[in-house]
Amino acid sequence: MYRTHTCGELRRADVGKTVQLAGWVHKVRTHGSLTFLDVRDRYGLTQVTLAADLGEKASSLRKESVVSIEGTVTAKPEANKALATGEIEVAATNFSVLNESDVIPISLDDDANTSDEMRLKYRYLDLRKSTMKDNLVFRHELAQAFREALNREHFLEIETPLLIRSTPEGARDFLVPSRLNKGHFYSLPQSPQLYKQLLMVSGMDRYYQLAKCLRDEDLRADRQPEFTQIDLEMSFVQADDVMSLLERVMTHVLKTTKQIDLATPLRRISYAESMEKYGIDRPDLRFGLELVDVTELLKKTDMNVFKEAPMIKALVAPKVFSRKEIDALTDVVKVYGAKGLAYATFQEGTFTGGVSKFLEPIVSDLQRATAVENGQTIFFVADTWKTTNDALAHLRLHLGKELGLIDPRQLSFCWVVDFPLFEWDEEEKRFSPMHHIFSMPQEKTMQYIETEPARVLGDLYDLVLNGTELGGGGIRIHRQDIQERVLAVIGMDSSAAQNKFGFLLESFKYGAPPHGGFAFGFDRVAALLSGQEDIRDFIAFPKNKQMQSPLDDSPNAVEKDQLDELHINVQK
Repeated sequence: MYRTHTCGELRRADVGKTVQLAGWVHKVRTHGSLTFLDVRDRYGLTQVTLAADLGEKASSLRKESVVSIEGTVTAKPEANKALATGEIEVAATNFSVLNESDVIPISLDDDANTSDEMRLKYRYLDLRKSTMKDNLVFRHELAQAFREALNREHFLEIETPLLIRSTPEGARDFLVPSRLNKGHFYSLPQSPQLYKQLLMVSGMDRYYQLAKCLRDEDLRADRQPEFTQIDLEMSFVQADDVMSLLERVMTHVLKTTKQIDLATPLRRISYAESMEKYGIDRPDLRFGLELVDVTELLKKTDMNVFKEAPMIKALVAPKVFSRKEIDALTDVVKVYGAKGLAYATFQEGTFTGGVSKFLEPIVSDLQRATAVENGQTIFFVADTWKTTNDALAHLRLHLGKELGLIDPRQLSFCWVVDFPLFEWDEEEKRFSPMHHIFSMPQEKTMQYIETEPARVLGDLYDLVLNGTELGGGGIRIHRQDIQERVLAVIGMDSSAAQNKFGFLLESFKYGAPPHGGFAFGFDRVAALLSGQEDIRDFIAFPKNKQMQSPLDDSPNAVEKDQLDELHINVQK
């Protein structure tokens, strides 16, 4: 055997034992006639002492060489309290090199400023860093905690297929050509949505899986073309049932992985309230700075921009800003389409600076509406509903960080509910689903599907943590007639619906139960609970922003013979 113990296992109680260790050389030091090796594996680090005869062989070793050690555990004269194994060392009696390393091309220090491209190219080295190892260990522990919680709730872990029919679900599909079926393609699943609904039709009652999802979309820091969802579905449930279950699941997960007690039930905020107060449907509730609609009030002023704007909202910040700072904040809102940022400072019961002269007739009313106090600045954006909310929502988040209003240790969860089922697509000049086309309309608004689609609310719910959507779900449509009515609103007639989803619609005819579910963005949950932002640090082998893998140079060109066999002609 190569080892009797791992490099993180030995303690003072093991003193006197003969042991074998194997691992990577983390550090080499010489002190007189002795050579000290720090030997590392996934579990930790152990100091090894080599006398002169063995030390000469080890002293010239490069870091990251793989070695095998046999020796006796001894107590250190002075313990290293920074190490779990800091009270002992191993006095080597035998030492061998299993594989000597070349000079490594990237630094393995956790704080090294290595480019993303180099980290991805040498990912197998990057993963040796303690922070990256810890991330993947936490990801594993998190997955097990979710499994434990769902198993306890009588869910079955069931796999769904990776080669499926292409269906419109929002993002572009990755297509896979069929060799045996000339001119036909499979799609890689954007989610297991249709199949988990079919599992409910089949009577499985409660299903989950850690599902691989694949979407051909432009990448951001929090997106990857392949990512993992914790996907679940339940039969004979209403929205309250699903949300209550998920609160129990999150309570177990947080307690198990982070020793955090989650206070439930979680706060619920309607989509309308979230947009009104925070300008966004995933509010960060760790701080205030709520938005205030002052449209009607500011239309009473003589400022043309205010008079002509469809919407005006205000945000009060607890500070007086310099001109330079105002200019920087104006740049923030311009990124989100705002033409400018109006402001005024409240001092001694009146407004000064910025647009203050236009506010003179409404000082008292504006003060009451916004609760602005002396020494504070009030900001305004006047634009369309979308632009006003987008701009001020991001200004609010920017100020929350810049003014130190956010406690990074706080976990603030909430549910956002009562989403519109449809949203108007200005480019396409038609309605599209806000979540997806299989979401059940709320009974109280079902009557408006054909006449006023914008008034229809979906039985939908998103779980939000610190301003990030952890996942979303809803009660699904289980009746063919309702599904066809919803598809008609987005311009899909019965013929097209049968072509795209005929197998699902047909299943509804044979006793489909009411059902609903949820999907967590698992990589994102892992990152957020670890206090990090980039989900790539929780994926073993991610892609870069060009959707490429520097590690294996994929995607790559393939031989013409392969293309011919798949009946594909590549245009140059």
